[in-house]
Amino acid sequence: MKKKTVLILSVLLVVISGITAFMLYKKYGKIVPYMDQLTKEQVGENVNLQPASQKDAHYVGSQECQKCHEEQFKDWKDSYHTKMIQDIKANPSAIVGDFATLPEDADFKKEDIVYTIGTKFKQRYMMEVDFNGTKDYVVGSYQWNTQLKKWQPYSSTKDWYQDGFENNNSKVGTSKTCDGCHFTGFMSQEKRTEPSVSCEACHGPASKHALHPEQDLVYKASNADPKRSSEVCMQCHMRNRDKRLETQTIKDLFGDVRDYPKGYEPGMPLVDYKKKAPFDGKETSEFYGNGVGKKNRSQGNDYVQSMMYKHGITCINCHDPHKLDNTVAKPLGDASCMKCHSFGSAIGPHQSTIEAHTHHKADSKGSSCIECHMPKIGKHLPESPATVRTHRFGFITPDETKKYKVPNACNSCHQDKSLEWSEEALKKWGMSQWVTK
Repeated sequence: MKKKTVLILSVLLVVISGITAFMLYKKYGKIVPYMDQLTKEQVGENVNLQPASQKDAHYVGSQECQKCHEEQFKDWKDSYHTKMIQDIKANPSAIVGDFATLPEDADFKKEDIVYTIGTKFKQRYMMEVDFNGTKDYVVGSYQWNTQLKKWQPYSSTKDWYQDGFENNNSKVGTSKTCDGCHFTGFMSQEKRTEPSVSCEACHGPASKHALHPEQDLVYKASNADPKRSSEVCMQCHMRNRDKRLETQTIKDLFGDVRDYPKGYEPGMPLVDYKKKAPFDGKETSEFYGNGVGKKNRSQGNDYVQSMMYKHGITCINCHDPHKLDNTVAKPLGDASCMKCHSFGSAIGPHQSTIEAHTHHKADSKGSSCIECHMPKIGKHLPESPATVRTHRFGFITPDETKKYKVPNACNSCHQDKSLEWSEEALKKWGMSQWVTK
């Protein structure tokens, strides 16, 4: 009788979780449902999924998209994708740095700035230059840390290919480093169609679709199989290497290496255009000793190592691609995770309540899915607090901190406690397998 009651309660919990998730999805979300994505035909990593009609299309700009897609345009306009690069002539208020305190040895002044890069965590500043008759841009020698409210030195070669360029910001054009991801159209056609990550950065050139809007003439990640869907995000959100380095050396490509997949357009096989940044089991400036990313733009590197990737969960199952909302944080919260990981399901949680699963109060930070399974371990700038969540989705243990220096989920919150304290807590919870033997 007792077993029957438990079974009934478990079924009820699954049903309630499903109904709740559905209601929240109806209210807030335009996220592609998990099963809809998973059932797409898997075609392989080398197949071109771009509509054939896009082959000779060109970029037309988001204003053209707005004519038919007003709602999506409005959502996108409020997202951080629009702030990746901003034209200060169009928006002088885009500059957030305190130029009254700009160091005297900076190689630029406020009036020299043409574009800003970023705004939320850091901001860099672009100046126009002429390289042998070709217009390009360079980034200033200082960047504004928006989290700490102070100036910090910036060196292009430390962020990109240290051995691939001269160690001088004024000689490293953004056409080789920044522009591929920050200017729509530059990655594939080397034309700065629009300063921002706009509609066509994810859907591909839309000139033919604009002429025949009744026809589906642009790429849609939601139509792709799960392994290929997330490539449109990973074209930028993944630390990579120039594809040409498979057959050439840095010396061969000195001054011409790219930190973005030159020639790529959404739907094309990404493996033909970029190499994933290498990890050989040792800590680097990009990765901790267990291969987890320690900087921004590492989400894709973590994701392809995860069980989520292996089982077909995609970026757009958790993120609204137009709003750029992280629905796990807002507005769906844990309900976004519980769509699949409902109590009593085969993939857990296997406990009967959230408190039994997390050992924290139900409404506390410690019971939030992302705090344990996606802790903030990466930084945008030295000295800044960790703001980048790992996308490996596995629980990082104190033992991994000891072995690989990667921040663990427990001490990321309990910063005043020792690793030993965290290990004792895990032992009490019956998780001795996560403690150093």
